[in-house]
Amino acid sequence: MKLRFAAAVLLPCSLATHAEPRYTQNDFGGVGLLQTPTARMAPAGELSLNANRTEPYSRYSLSLQPLDWLEGTFRYTSITNRMYGSEALSGTQSYKDKAIDVKARLWQESHWLPEVALGFRDIGGTGLFSSEYFVANKRYKNLDFSLGIAWGYIGNRGDMDNPLGYLDDSFDTRPTDTSVGDVNTNTYFRGSPALFGGVVYQTPWAPLSLKIEFDGNDYKHEPQNNNQVQDSPINIGAVYKLNENIDLTAGWERGNTALFGITLHTNFVSRKAPAKTYDPPAQPLPTSTPTVGLDQVDWAEVSKQLESNAGYKVERIAQRDSELMVYGEQSKYFYSAKGAGRASRILDNSANDEIQWFTMVNKRYDMPVEETSVPRSTFRNVVNNEQDLVDLHRTTEVNRATAHYDKTLYQQKPDPFTYGFGLGYQQNLGGPDGFLLYQISAYAEGQYRFTPSTWASGGISANLLNNYDKFKYDTASNLPRVRTDLRQYVTTSDVTMPALQLNKAKRLDQDLYGMVYGGYLESMYAGVGGELLYRPMGERWSVGADLNYVRQRDFDQGFGLRDYRTVTGHITSYTKLPFDLDAAVSVGRYLARDWGTTIDISREFTNGVKFGGWVTRTTASKEEYGEGSFDKGIYISIPFDEMMSVSTMSRANIAWAPLTRDGGAMLHRQYSLHTMTDGRNRDAFYENFEKITE
Repeated sequence: MKLRFAAAVLLPCSLATHAEPRYTQNDFGGVGLLQTPTARMAPAGELSLNANRTEPYSRYSLSLQPLDWLEGTFRYTSITNRMYGSEALSGTQSYKDKAIDVKARLWQESHWLPEVALGFRDIGGTGLFSSEYFVANKRYKNLDFSLGIAWGYIGNRGDMDNPLGYLDDSFDTRPTDTSVGDVNTNTYFRGSPALFGGVVYQTPWAPLSLKIEFDGNDYKHEPQNNNQVQDSPINIGAVYKLNENIDLTAGWERGNTALFGITLHTNFVSRKAPAKTYDPPAQPLPTSTPTVGLDQVDWAEVSKQLESNAGYKVERIAQRDSELMVYGEQSKYFYSAKGAGRASRILDNSANDEIQWFTMVNKRYDMPVEETSVPRSTFRNVVNNEQDLVDLHRTTEVNRATAHYDKTLYQQKPDPFTYGFGLGYQQNLGGPDGFLLYQISAYAEGQYRFTPSTWASGGISANLLNNYDKFKYDTASNLPRVRTDLRQYVTTSDVTMPALQLNKAKRLDQDLYGMVYGGYLESMYAGVGGELLYRPMGERWSVGADLNYVRQRDFDQGFGLRDYRTVTGHITSYTKLPFDLDAAVSVGRYLARDWGTTIDISREFTNGVKFGGWVTRTTASKEEYGEGSFDKGIYISIPFDEMMSVSTMSRANIAWAPLTRDGGAMLHRQYSLHTMTDGRNRDAFYENFEKITE
């Protein structure tokens, strides 16, 4: 059965007659009309999964809006009347094309001037549908007009002279030979362009909007000699908002071809996380201050409450003058302000009026990270609605954790053994063996702490369901096979040991952290290594370095090792960029013994959801790297706290790379000092400060 879907992202609208047109996605993914983009952008934080069908193309795309002026789209196109490869390898699978699109707003709409955007379609991959364009939009009541000029696929009609040809004759001709997977900047804005545009009409009926566009493509130059008959350059369509998260589209394109489609979408900034119905309620504040002496409090019981209700695994409770100190590790609440507030409630129910401050010293594997000090009276007044939250915001302190002279009131040794169970999932998309190869597994993992700073960790995984038996294609490699033996690692054994290692972490100085580790570090490599991180408290930058000696593991992921071994490691700088972007730049040696740089750019929203992407260039040449030319990809990281009815610090990390190759491959380390010291990010605490009262 063929999937017949198209895409549309709809934003909430008014029932008024002159409601503003909604921003909807085009056939390729990304805000637009049908075949063409517009200058409009979805709100920051928007994520859309789109599927559409316009014969002979089925398109499946993911669109992200990391910034209000920047849009990214990642797409697979199935050319259903062309085969992927030989029947022996691909069976009846149709040809799949991978692509990346980017659009940036250059000018925001004002009273007189239109909104203007610059975009690039299919900038990575085969370049079959590559195009560059400028487009402008202007709104009038319930109509939104767009007009643009495009080179390449969107402008394949090519019915006008290239205005850039007046600058240089080379712009008059568009090169046809491109490098698969490369950016191919030598084709940008070259060849004869065409105009495109259209209008969106928001009907008086809120769920329905209508589209009409003039297509800049005449379909006489389709990829793989797959030219289509176009009876009319006018495309029409309708978008229906089924509910807040599902949109449907139907249309008529090329004057002879039907369009149908669906989009699933959400916004990680405006959406509300589920109510934490499975969390224990926060303790109410006492009606009067306890009078019992601190030495008479049942601190063992308080410690249990701090773990069960506030998420702190208590190591020690102490007094320093008028300050009550709790030393421990936050293990439950993603928002540290929420944990600090709940702990303050518990301590307020236990301490007499000697205590004016509650301080929680957060430690990770016995490494002091940060300490949060809450003024008792202000906190109580805010919770009782007698003072504004801004007063508590101004007086609550988040500082570097330092050694204190204090009096120990209670000390306990945490349970050394912890464990968990879960389901795992991995996939391979868009390969010649099958569009989706997947594996679902069950795993058990555990951790044993010999001391608070020395621990062993590992797990066992059992295959439950997979179709990797279709995985027949072993891609050629001109480098050591450090990642492209994936098929053997997935299919050799149904029971595997993904990791088993011994770790030691320590704070070496007030802003310097270190860690050493050894064992079976990931599914493909065993070895030993270490990491250093310099991260000043409250600063928006840090720098780290890791060095590892590793040896390849046997395909069954047991205790055996293969012959290949290498030294790999990187120096990484982390910094905050303008527009709330984060950058991590790593320079060093990769698993295939190539040297190079990885640049990771991401946007993390206040709720912890992160959209990001990376690109790696190394000393491996395009010929050595093979198809794709260099390593690149995108990822989404979503706190489970945003999706579940119980608080948790865990994350769902989803990464997508066009190809698995050997160049630019990094070791997948289980622990990262930068992640372990996230409490040093004051911004994250204060951006979610209102949760201190929950």
